[in-house]
Amino acid sequence: MKLSNRFAVFFFSVLMLVVAGCASTSTQEGTGEYIDDTVITTKVKAAIFDEPTLKSAEINVETFKGIVQLGGFVSSSANINKAVELARGVKGVKSVKNDMRVK
Repeated sequence: MKLSNRFAVFFFSVLMLVVAGCASTSTQEGTGEYIDDTVITTKVKAAIFDEPTLKSAEINVETFKGIVQLGGFVSSSANINKAVELARGVKGVKSVKNDMRVK
């Protein structure tokens, strides 16, 4: 009987460590959030790539907890507006930070 109690305590301890390891904080993403953000980043990059008026190599995309940050140098303010509009249209995007500049 004692062996099963020890196993239960050990199993519960390991379970708590796993759950705590996957939890997020205000400055660090949990595992699920990281995967979600990777998907969002990929979708935003694909939307920018599919837009013929934008050069996808000029625009950097990063995502943290659903907030997309766009950076880089583009040729016009119309391109900035178009990239922001495309990013906002992606499912899962909470907000868009625009750090792009006109060259």
